[in-house]
Amino acid sequence: MTTKRILVIDNEQYIQEVTQICLETVAGWQVITASSGLEGLSKAESEQPDAILLDLIMPEMDGLTTFEKLQENPLTRQIPVIFLTAKVIATSDSSPVLKSLAAIPKPFNPLELASQISEILGWTD
Repeated sequence: MTTKRILVIDNEQYIQEVTQICLETVAGWQVITASSGLEGLSKAESEQPDAILLDLIMPEMDGLTTFEKLQENPLTRQIPVIFLTAKVIATSDSSPVLKSLAAIPKPFNPLELASQISEILGWTD
């Protein structure tokens, strides 16, 4: 089985570090980090990860804008995106895009994060 490669886009250094440590230790996945939406867009295109964990609330370019730009780019639109967010995504929101997005709430349990990602994406060992 090939090692999964996950791109974590989050402006909080602590979240990047915790996510990287737990996914590398628990699941043996490779983790790439980005501290902004713009950096994340660049790394998604160049690194072609298996999935992206994306913070919803970030300065300059928020997660939804980053997600929209990922979807507009033919080189990144096929990469699955899971939001990591402290904000509850309301299902009554008028955006059909928001209703169909996967999200893992912050704070998350580091020991369960890899299995949550695997379950959302349908990855089996």
